[in-house]
Amino acid sequence: MTAADAKLTAFVRTKGRVRGPATIVVLCGLFAALLLTVLLAATVGAAGIPLSRLPAALGLAAADPGNLFAARDQLILWSIRIPRIAIAAMIGGMLGAAGAIMQGLFRNPLADPALVGVSSGGAFAAAGAIVISDSRFAHYVSFLQPFLLPLAAFVGSLLTTIILYRISSRSGRTSIALFLLAGIAIAAIANAGIGLLVFIADDRQLRDITFWLLGSLSGATWSKAATIAPMLALGLVGMLFTSRGLDVLILGESEAFHSGVDVERLKRICIVLVSVMTGAAVSVCGVIGFIGIVVPHLLRLMIGPGHRLLLPASVGLGASLLVGADTLARTIVAPAEMPIGILTAAVGAPIFLLILLRQRGLVGL
Repeated sequence: MTAADAKLTAFVRTKGRVRGPATIVVLCGLFAALLLTVLLAATVGAAGIPLSRLPAALGLAAADPGNLFAARDQLILWSIRIPRIAIAAMIGGMLGAAGAIMQGLFRNPLADPALVGVSSGGAFAAAGAIVISDSRFAHYVSFLQPFLLPLAAFVGSLLTTIILYRISSRSGRTSIALFLLAGIAIAAIANAGIGLLVFIADDRQLRDITFWLLGSLSGATWSKAATIAPMLALGLVGMLFTSRGLDVLILGESEAFHSGVDVERLKRICIVLVSVMTGAAVSVCGVIGFIGIVVPHLLRLMIGPGHRLLLPASVGLGASLLVGADTLARTIVAPAEMPIGILTAAVGAPIFLLILLRQRGLVGL
């Protein structure tokens, strides 16, 4: 064991809040929370499905001959709720994991995928697609009409990442500080572009842009779920190759290099993973904040800073939180639907503030 590895082990043991069997309990608890949240989301809505009818609606049991709602329950579940739950879980998991990766990469608990402009770049492209699709230029993109909005958001996020990487890389080395500063600048430019589009948009376009920027899963379909599933799979596989490197990177780039970690390769992998997962999320549901900040921060308090557990746990907790938030968003003002970004900000910001105040010893939680 190298000196850096020994120092890392001591660091994890000192900072970890939960170790050994207790960690397994925490992970099992996160899985149970996700399962309960999914069951709640499947049964609650404008057309409620009681738990007693859920097995028949899922096709796991024969329908009761006296159940007049069997066909309706199956249609609602398989056409609307299950794809929406699946997309919410995948997006929540990707945002949670992206936040954990960014915080490890920047060695800063305040890092967030939206911080580097990836979300803003996707949102700007999506807003542009909304305006163009309802203008005199619409016939040029009519063949892309069903996929124009998510495709534009994903391409915008990808182009933002490429620009950031080109700005921050020189002679094969990537400056994380320059990447962060350039991201803030590009986010400001993208937000200015969104402001311009809002200024020239008509009333209907303005409503669509606003709803997109606030985040929504109302357009969830099986085809969209199939589109983002490979992005989540890529993120899960990438975690296997980044967890140890992020653990050692906590000690600094020099210590990580001397312990055998290819720091530049790790940076590139992390940047690509964050961009792909964030771009996929923005392309489907718009901009959703605070999941990437709050989820990893809460988990570090429970299971410590080790990324081998932190990354998969972030996927589980992020999925649970977003499924729960989406369930609340579609029921709290039924039959209307509240943008999910409002709920994540309204709940996530106070929780994050309480965590910070607790760590400063200003509140006795």
